[in-house]
Amino acid sequence: VPAGAEPAAHCYCGHQFGSFAGQLGDGAAMYLGEVLGPRGERWEMQLKGAGVTPFSRQADGRKVLRSSIREFLCSEAMFHLGIPTTRAGTCVTSDSKVVRDIFYDGNPKNERCTVVLRIASTFIRFGSFEIFKPPDEYTGRKGPSVNRNDIRIQMLDYVIGTFYPEIQEAYSDNSVQRNAAFFKEITKRTARLVAEWQCVGFCHGVLNTDNMSIVGLTIDYGPFGFMDRYDPEHVCNGSDNTGRYAYNKQPEICKWNLGKLAEALVPELPLEISELILEEEYDAEFEKHYLQKMRKKLGLIQLELEEDSKLISELLETMHLTGGDFTNIFYLLSSFSVDTDSSKLDNFLEELTSQCASVEELKVAFKPQMDPRQLSMMLMLAQSNPQLFALIGTKANVNKELERIEQFSKLQQLTAADLLSRNKRHWKEWLEKYRVRLQKEIESVGNADAWNSDRVKVMNSNNPKYILRNYIAQNAIEAAENGDFSEVRNVLKLLEHPFQEAEGFREAKEDAEEEGATAAAAASAEETRSRLPYCSKPPLWASELCVT
Repeated sequence: VPAGAEPAAHCYCGHQFGSFAGQLGDGAAMYLGEVLGPRGERWEMQLKGAGVTPFSRQADGRKVLRSSIREFLCSEAMFHLGIPTTRAGTCVTSDSKVVRDIFYDGNPKNERCTVVLRIASTFIRFGSFEIFKPPDEYTGRKGPSVNRNDIRIQMLDYVIGTFYPEIQEAYSDNSVQRNAAFFKEITKRTARLVAEWQCVGFCHGVLNTDNMSIVGLTIDYGPFGFMDRYDPEHVCNGSDNTGRYAYNKQPEICKWNLGKLAEALVPELPLEISELILEEEYDAEFEKHYLQKMRKKLGLIQLELEEDSKLISELLETMHLTGGDFTNIFYLLSSFSVDTDSSKLDNFLEELTSQCASVEELKVAFKPQMDPRQLSMMLMLAQSNPQLFALIGTKANVNKELERIEQFSKLQQLTAADLLSRNKRHWKEWLEKYRVRLQKEIESVGNADAWNSDRVKVMNSNNPKYILRNYIAQNAIEAAENGDFSEVRNVLKLLEHPFQEAEGFREAKEDAEEEGATAAAAASAEETRSRLPYCSKPPLWASELCVT
């Protein structure tokens, strides 16, 4: 930033964890400018972590290596998975240090400052339109531009004219119809986006209104996570204590956020119009896109049957019962054949169950988390003062803890052989239903071999072999923190081809002159953890990783 100049940063508001937080703004991201490509593409560029902005408040505007590597890698991973996202152009670190308390436990440490170049058509988000919000009835907070409807009109003109030109052209003489068409389109884009997330097991972690893109991109990579063991209630953000942004709640939360956007567009779009659009369009678009994508993941390429929805639900329930790895189970299904004989079926079941959670993994997953005395007090409060108990908002947490205790108790008596037998039984039951459904596909085509070839091709281009699992990111971060950036480059290279077998993939080696001096330090960190294939379900130590 030139001396004397103030960095350009975006002002917005937002509903954070359900409550209006008032003015927020980019506290660590500053605009570099906008580039227009030769084919009319428009790219805004931001430096994230470059220093103080007008919205940094008491913070220093810097980002550190670990969070920057995660954003850099995941932005590119999502792009190559075919999911709308902001991009990351570069990730640059330095010897400058800032103090960070990683786990908020009173043990701060020095970390290297790092800057990510973020690229997107626009970084405007739902919360950008909440700057006009009058005092909130619950928090009392308000936006900084209350009663400035002139600015809201300018913003709508800019957003629709720039990013939705076809809508601007179709409704140039009627602003209400134009705004309604825009809201309908962003509703459908958001529904399709979250359907894509659900189909790869991606959890955003912080789906506040200020983290929702006005053009339907995945934006703001913080405590995100790709789900490993399938759990519909999986929470990737360690600070989301109520599970508001759990995997299975993402669709309804995105709809709720669209409702807040609708409120922010009044009076330029009357609420009765936007609410009707939201009710008519969102759920239908989500279900349609989700079902289309899941059919491709299961190789159901010929017929669209009503029973498909049930088959998908039963697959996910089987994954849940067996602790199946979401990504690897889907990837394996392309090798299932309708005419599999009993010996081949046994082999396939062995492969499937190898991707299910072991007794040890389940014990870690269901280990009770509350202090027994605290739980006892909460249960007593629930009986003696239900109203107060409800106000505290811990009913769901207590129920989940009781479920953990029950499951953990059962696991103490469960042997590995019993678990394997049970898992095989569950998978055999579902595979029979899947075989029957595939048989219907075969009966509707003339050439079964050609159909099967197409089926496998579609499945292999919709079921990734490689995702950015937390343990993979952590290995890359630890190596980088020791001065070896080759693992970051390795992982990036792999994530650029998520659907391909990594046959012949060789780890990128750094120039010996550039990084040879730090190789020993990186190697010592690597010795403590044996290298797993990048497609492996996570090792047991990964369960201790916590991202907030």
